[in-house]
Amino acid sequence: MLIDVHTHIFPPEMRRSRDELISSDQGFRLIYQNKKARMVGAEDLIEMLDQEGIDKAVVFGFPWQDIELCRKGNDYVLESMIRYPDRLIGFITLPWNNTEAMLRECERGLAAGSKGVGELALYNQALDDDRFKQLDSLAQILQKEKLPLLLHINEPVGHDYPGKAVIDFKALQNFIATHQELLIILAHWGGGFFFYELMPEIRKISENVFYDTAASPFLYDYRIYEVALKIIGEDRILFGSDYPLLPPRRYFKEMDMVALPEIVQRKIKGENARCLFDS
Repeated sequence: MLIDVHTHIFPPEMRRSRDELISSDQGFRLIYQNKKARMVGAEDLIEMLDQEGIDKAVVFGFPWQDIELCRKGNDYVLESMIRYPDRLIGFITLPWNNTEAMLRECERGLAAGSKGVGELALYNQALDDDRFKQLDSLAQILQKEKLPLLLHINEPVGHDYPGKAVIDFKALQNFIATHQELLIILAHWGGGFFFYELMPEIRKISENVFYDTAASPFLYDYRIYEVALKIIGEDRILFGSDYPLLPPRRYFKEMDMVALPEIVQRKIKGENARCLFDS
């Protein structure tokens, strides 16, 4: 089974009001003011899955900081799950805060069938201890439900690009250490956080931390697969395309370039996700 764990969709009304949304949300503006940044719907995603031979996809909207926009995006994701129950695994997005409204929206989404929360991100603010502590109550809810939290974590060095935030890896370490039973998916290879699992104390707290490959061809040399496998093994790497940013075939080509064994490719491309989501 092939499962893409990182895809984005938007309801029709959001796709139509793109310019208005650009003026209302700074994080959205950073990424989507570029007209080349595509916004797609559920039907586009299903078409892509069929073309690429992907069985299922984890799907979510945009991490709006306005709770009403999150609710609208979540409704569309949840409705799309109902329309395509054998193809889509829906996550809900939430503002990065600890308000009662955010927690209520989390409870509402989980009650409606969401299989996790994410992608949560702050594209225009630094992620430090105070920011990560804002997720403590959310983490407790998800840990109780045994559902994953997917976080946007970009690399702290290298070239700049829209939405690249300043992330304190010590603060990320503290969050993981505080919630070691929580299933955590760090998007974009966790910004390279997995490199630090060479340190025994980081490896010890990261047993429930998974890393997705979203945007990998734009960020890393294809040999990152070899490096990651040597450090964390084959069971905690999840294929994610960040569609519509890139199609799955770009990732599969890179996996072939490093000649990953077929059994390892099967795990990365879907078996790890199947076990995580019990799909």
